Amino acid sequence: MIVYQFRFRALPELLTAVSLALALLIISLPAQAQDSSLPSIGGSGGGLIAGQQESDIGQQVMVSIRRSAPRITDPLVYDYLSAITYRLVPSAPLQNRDLTLALIDSPAINAFAVPGGIVGVNGGLFLNAATEQQFASVLAHELAHLSQRHFARRMEQQEASAPLTLAGMIAGIVLSAVTQSDIGFAAIAGTQALAVQNMLAYSRAHEQEADRVGLDILATAGMDPRGMPEMFEIMMRQNRMQGNRLPEYLSTHPLTQSRVADTRNRAEQYPDEEIRDGQEYHLIRSRLQVHYAPSPDVAVETFEAYLDKPDVQRNEAIRYGLSVAYLEARQYEKAANILSELLTTNPGRITFQVSLAEVRLAQNRPDDARAILMDALARNPGNYPITYTLAQTEIADGNGTVAAEYLKQLTRTWPSQEHLWLKLAEAEGMARNIVGVHRARAEYDVLMGDLESAQRQLRQAQEKLPAGAPQRQIVTERLAEITSRLTARANS
Repeated sequence: MIVYQFRFRALPELLTAVSLALALLIISLPAQAQDSSLPSIGGSGGGLIAGQQESDIGQQVMVSIRRSAPRITDPLVYDYLSAITYRLVPSAPLQNRDLTLALIDSPAINAFAVPGGIVGVNGGLFLNAATEQQFASVLAHELAHLSQRHFARRMEQQEASAPLTLAGMIAGIVLSAVTQSDIGFAAIAGTQALAVQNMLAYSRAHEQEADRVGLDILATAGMDPRGMPEMFEIMMRQNRMQGNRLPEYLSTHPLTQSRVADTRNRAEQYPDEEIRDGQEYHLIRSRLQVHYAPSPDVAVETFEAYLDKPDVQRNEAIRYGLSVAYLEARQYEKAANILSELLTTNPGRITFQVSLAEVRLAQNRPDDARAILMDALARNPGNYPITYTLAQTEIADGNGTVAAEYLKQLTRTWPSQEHLWLKLAEAEGMARNIVGVHRARAEYDVLMGDLESAQRQLRQAQEKLPAGAPQRQIVTERLAEITSRLTARANS
């Protein structure tokens, strides 16, 4: 795992915990695939940590993130992150390509990968990566870690056990990074420490290997490998400006000038092609710049100042950012005017359509929002941002049953998105479908790691259904699964 920026509290006991946990974290990377043709350091991996153990670790880490880390649930942002990740995945030597993405609401530069196929990205990565190539280089680096089975290979050397104990330590340090507080240290303190002698030196070899494989992933995916050394230079420059030079033994991502130079030299060996960013990256980046602005008014002032510069008058990302800023500042007609102009030159652009619908919804004009979105959905069946915003529109218009149908579609495709289950429970409640409320709440509770509450919800749903009803059978089967997991937990 890599974490690009930390802010630690200067308490000796915390430093002791962090030095241990960070060393573990450096090598705690998923064992999703195995390919003997790949470069190998210290063994092929997978001997001690089996796929199911990794899955258990990943589930526990994700539960900790869901419980404690702020998340970005904006469907446009998540949809872009998913699209760029899965653009890279076919070029990565992974066997299991079913990843879980965690989008953390923090302006700090941060990305991580942990056992079980969890890949996390902070919103701050969008702010600091000036180009899509730079942004993608971080994801490629994480996918390289996954493909090289670094976690399993290191565990083979350590001969460590208790994967769920490891999960506690990993979750603790992830939470400390993404929340930039002491919240994760409680998780670390409650677990058994592992021997970490020489782990840091080994991690440097892993990072170099991930750089090398990551460059290949970028090139094969049709992206510019030069984005990786450029991103490294941005990180180093930011550290110099902030005076944030961490002691080497605390660094989860030992980034030095020599490593940057090595990556730059390797990147230059690839064909020199002109690779342009996709427009969507810069639209999403502008959207998040508004999100992280001190206030909507400041965001408006910032983007208006951008547009005052002659060379950016036709920059659609800047104009889009201004429209989002106007929306947040409740200057709805100004936002709608910009978005309508953008749609004139970009008909069918989903980001503009969804954003214009958001404006109309904010104006309490659900019919207008629905018309925009239905037209967009006809051209893009099943699209996440369109469908989610339609559900929001129906809820705002009091149509719980219709909203629930949209949300059921989304939960079938993105079952690990806990906020979708909460929104479904809200829609089912509006539709007076109490069984549906219980079922949606149960799935939310499962994702949050509260199996006892999920069991209660399903029992209540079961009691409200007549014997022999098909839905009762579905509920009964799900209840049996949850009960079995609770029994296994109690016996472990």
